[in-house]
Amino acid sequence: IQMIKNADIISTVEFNSTGELLATGDKGGRVVVFQREQESKNQPHRRGENNVYSTFQRHEPEFDYFKSLEIEEKINKIRWLPQQNAAYFLLSTNDKTVKLWKISERDKRPEGYNLKDEEGRIRDPTTITTLRVPVLRPMDLMVEATPRRIFSNVHTYHINSISVNSDYETYMSTDDLRINLWNLEITNRSFNIVDIKPANMEELTEVITAAEFHPNQCNTFVYSSSKGSIRLCDMRTSALCDNHSKLFEEPEDPSNRSFFSEIISSISDVKFSHSGRYLMTRDYLTVKVWDINMESKPLETYQVHDYLRSKLCSLYENDCIFDKFECVWNGTDSVLMTGSYNNFFRMFDLNTKRDVTLEASRENSKPRAILKPRKVCVGGKRRKDEISVDSLDFSKKILHTAWHPNENIIAVAATNNLYIFQDKVN
Repeated sequence: IQMIKNADIISTVEFNSTGELLATGDKGGRVVVFQREQESKNQPHRRGENNVYSTFQRHEPEFDYFKSLEIEEKINKIRWLPQQNAAYFLLSTNDKTVKLWKISERDKRPEGYNLKDEEGRIRDPTTITTLRVPVLRPMDLMVEATPRRIFSNVHTYHINSISVNSDYETYMSTDDLRINLWNLEITNRSFNIVDIKPANMEELTEVITAAEFHPNQCNTFVYSSSKGSIRLCDMRTSALCDNHSKLFEEPEDPSNRSFFSEIISSISDVKFSHSGRYLMTRDYLTVKVWDINMESKPLETYQVHDYLRSKLCSLYENDCIFDKFECVWNGTDSVLMTGSYNNFFRMFDLNTKRDVTLEASRENSKPRAILKPRKVCVGGKRRKDEISVDSLDFSKKILHTAWHPNENIIAVAATNNLYIFQDKVN
């Protein structure tokens, strides 16, 4: 039996704005950045080999002495900043602390210092008789990751998401009850923009599960809650956005009400489309697409794994019902993707209304092989290529996926394995 070290479980996956780099974070606090190979002249179609570009320990386990709490080193989210110069910048967060990293390349080193020798030792001033002009000499490429800013000591509860604003000057960090706005240059001060903490914690009925800035309106953001609602807020209305501008929630059908209704309606992820016109939300069983100009009901509701409706009792007992699945748009906002169990992931095409279930597993994913659609059958006769709902493996789950910003390339995290699939190339 292959034992998976908890530290190796991938906890976040994110492409940068050009798609050339892909970052993953894991429960052990490490960030691994992959870089795509450039096209070669003799094999123009052969692109897409991904090599490790940089690996660094992002977080160490910490201890909060005031509250006697251990702070996990697990990386909850990574967000890239748009590239402004030769270096790359990314934000990453664990439960309490956000860090801004600079990843830069060095392929030259200065030589010929006057006061130091080539090994870096200080020279005896009495032996220096001539003046040397330092020169830059080529060296093997080195990729360095250095923490540039550390934003800490603000969140009382666990940080569940970070989002960079389209002004590229600010970002927000979100925990269960509060959202804070930071300037990327200032580490010792942040502004609280949402606070849903009741005066008496016994009156607490919902928590914030995710938040994201609008892709091109720097005053607008959304946050989702464990009660299945999404609130759109405008920072121009007041400093504390406790009153939302718009509320998106679908009233529950009373005929479907059950003991699990509240748990499965909790939203685990919310994402603006690249255009900013639509919102996608993921709850336990469905993905919904909302038009931000229409609050009354979602445009589309897609069933991710409706065959699990009859299994909610056992999913509650093994805690799977609390799994937080993420969802992503493709670069043109026409297809959305989200994960499921048994290493399945689902894609829904908004235009053709077609959907497909694919599997990320070592057995099925040989390089250059084409993925076959999978089908799950519920009771009755099972066809040859179908898998029975009773034989699904709930320990294999795809919570984190990413889509290349302008190509049909996806990254899928299956526990401790990262799979990268691309559209058929000639």
